Amino acid sequence: MTNLKLTGVEKTYAGNINVLNDINLDIKTGELIVFVGPSGCGKSTLLRMIAGLETITGGELTIDGERMNDMPPAQRGIAMVFQSYALYPHMTVRDNMSFALKLAKKNPAEIDAAIEKVAKTLQLTDYLDRLPKALSGGQRQRVAIGRSIVRDPKVYLFDEPLSNLDAALRVATRIEIAQLKESMPDSTMIYVTHDQVEAMTLATRIVVLANKGVAQVGSPLELYERPENEFVAQFIGSPAMNLLSGTVVDTGDFTTVRVENGGGVIRSSVPSSAELKGTSVNIGIRPEDMQPTTDDNFAFENRVEIAEALGEVTQVYFKPQSPGSTPVIAKLQGIHRDVRTQTMRMSADPSKVHLFADGRSLLYR
Repeated sequence: MTNLKLTGVEKTYAGNINVLNDINLDIKTGELIVFVGPSGCGKSTLLRMIAGLETITGGELTIDGERMNDMPPAQRGIAMVFQSYALYPHMTVRDNMSFALKLAKKNPAEIDAAIEKVAKTLQLTDYLDRLPKALSGGQRQRVAIGRSIVRDPKVYLFDEPLSNLDAALRVATRIEIAQLKESMPDSTMIYVTHDQVEAMTLATRIVVLANKGVAQVGSPLELYERPENEFVAQFIGSPAMNLLSGTVVDTGDFTTVRVENGGGVIRSSVPSSAELKGTSVNIGIRPEDMQPTTDDNFAFENRVEIAEALGEVTQVYFKPQSPGSTPVIAKLQGIHRDVRTQTMRMSADPSKVHLFADGRSLLYR
């Protein structure tokens, strides 16, 4: 049973350049935790701190209750899969996978048994005697993963393992990692990616990093359906959630908001108290939740500037509400070739209308 805990963890460079601050996470046995966030938010830095490749300048890291801050990487019981594969080019697949076990002076028969078992799991049996240069990118990544598995570590760390693969290989390898996790239900994994699809499909829980800290932690659907703040609301989901300015005009079990700049009046199932009446808010509606309407209660009305027919959906881009603002986007099911230049009125089910005040969801006030 492996429990990994970060308590008040910080990372500072050159004495005063703080890049991560007050990171608190409790990762349970069997979880696959995914770190996501914009470039430069500290995802890989945090992973390297857990691995021992970066020093922890504040707070505490424990694994199974044992403090790891000053423990050498080799003694942390951690295996890491790098973005660049990091395979030894002059060694065969078998030698790459067995190298760490040989350094640990494991029994040769034990090593051979471990290699055969992992190679079968990762469909590498036919490639054990090949050099890395004779493998495809996906096969090399599987070798790197296999090299980690044979060590039977307490925690697996993945640092953007699919970013060097083409689109088709990325999908195939992502499925393989998901299947691998299912076959190892008690293994604890931490995975860094900038790809939302990887995060949403692989994670037990997602950790969204931003502004030197944690913006929100939750299951993929929790982050999608109940974002705590505007950053998470717009970071999770593609295209990003639409944000429209408005003012609360009625409160209670449902909140009614008047939308500014060409909008109407729309209801949200987010409850609110009477003192919020007259408060300025941002109304969040995901593109896939926007639907055409002729009703007098609506969120947005404007002219369609671009329509992208993608087959199963058509992405519709409306003229921005004001100069310099972000266009409102709607995802309409099916093909709609005739909507360009038309003026459309859009609305959404109250349960799909999010409300934010001062950047924070009203659900969490």
